[in-house]
Amino acid sequence: MVSNSVAAAVWEADRAHFLHPWTNFGPFEDKGSMIIERGEGCYLWDANGAKYFDAVGGMWCTNIGLGRADMAQAIAGQVMKLAYSNTFVDQTNAPAALLAQKLAQLAPGDLNRVHFTTSGSAAIDTAYRLVQFYQSCRGNPDKMQVVAREQSYHGSTYIAQSIGKRDGDRVAQFRYKEDGIHHLSCPNSYRAPDGMDASAFCDHLVAEFEDLIARVGADRIGGFFAEPIQASGGVIVPPEGYLPRMAEICRRHDILFIADEVVTAFGRLGHWFASMDEFGIQPDVITCAKGLTSGYLPLGATIFSDRIWEAMAEDGRRWFTSGFTYSGHPVACAAALKNIEIIEAEDILGNARRVGGLFETAMKGLSDLPIVGDVRGRKMMICVENVADKATKRLLPESLGIGTRISDACEEMGLIVRPMGHNNVMSPPLVMTGDDVDFIEATLRRAIVKVTDQLVKEGVRIG
Repeated sequence: MVSNSVAAAVWEADRAHFLHPWTNFGPFEDKGSMIIERGEGCYLWDANGAKYFDAVGGMWCTNIGLGRADMAQAIAGQVMKLAYSNTFVDQTNAPAALLAQKLAQLAPGDLNRVHFTTSGSAAIDTAYRLVQFYQSCRGNPDKMQVVAREQSYHGSTYIAQSIGKRDGDRVAQFRYKEDGIHHLSCPNSYRAPDGMDASAFCDHLVAEFEDLIARVGADRIGGFFAEPIQASGGVIVPPEGYLPRMAEICRRHDILFIADEVVTAFGRLGHWFASMDEFGIQPDVITCAKGLTSGYLPLGATIFSDRIWEAMAEDGRRWFTSGFTYSGHPVACAAALKNIEIIEAEDILGNARRVGGLFETAMKGLSDLPIVGDVRGRKMMICVENVADKATKRLLPESLGIGTRISDACEEMGLIVRPMGHNNVMSPPLVMTGDDVDFIEATLRRAIVKVTDQLVKEGVRIG
């Protein structure tokens, strides 16, 4: 806990100078920010000394927990040995080379090549450029267009946000790349049209992709971007068989399948990567970040197949003119290697599967509450969707800010959950325990009941 005067100075400095990601100007200028002072394991403390269980896991990323001395020592040791080296063209460093090797060992199939970035957004940018480079090298200079889904989130750089298309991300003041980027329906079974069951909905989604290819032309579509589970779009788990069928279409039409595993990789679903182990698909490219270092340092990676490398390198004269000053940063790569070592040594993937199963079951138990319309997700990523009427799935008015009301009530009770419109999303550290699950369930339940009672008193019609 810091003194009141120091906390006030930090609060005012932040409010006066810091443009936060996704700043909401009115509330920010009025209320400012919560100052997080320290973190340990699954817990955070604010500048006033209040303690919170962080069920958001930072930003889907604090997989091994905060405040680990072994991570600090690995980072500090690398800083003293080699704090920076450039990796452009033909210079490297040991942490970058060894991490690339380790990722190749962990990734499915022949995904043996790695390009390092500083974020998931930049990893998506690289994947987009790989599509162009690869298809051009193979004599397909027109096969540059890409396909993604509604309610997807692929990052916040210009191309990444253009590929993604989530409600609330597209604002009138920005421009996005529209030409050459197509969006299919979100595979959200809860909102399937015309009362379709999951099987019929899956057929509908697959047919939509086939129709798009027929309309645009397979000779013009080079890549398909898909999160195995659409994380920030509301933790959308696709219907059974959807991803394998979409992957088969991609193979048939020579369309690269890019699995955006920025959230799902490194244990979120209890596996190193979810594409093969959870959904049975072999992507051509995997993008990752977040859990790669468990948030200790910024690092992303685009992992791609030998087949793509061989096509790009075929005549030996081409230059892949894309990269970043901090690509393969030795300290960030040392942090990732230590993070992976910890996950292996402490069976954190196993914990994610075991405790994640308890978490999934406990959260689905909230479905008995009158405004909880859907609880979805798997293992350590769960979304609670709040509705006005469970029978019709009618949403509450946007003006009520239901997700924020519930997250605010949770915060008062020592729990941090993430509001996303009508939803509350959780992606806790993978080291949480069964007791932590009980705390999250009981606290979130009390918060939802409290907010529901407030809505009724305000005259809001429920049911």
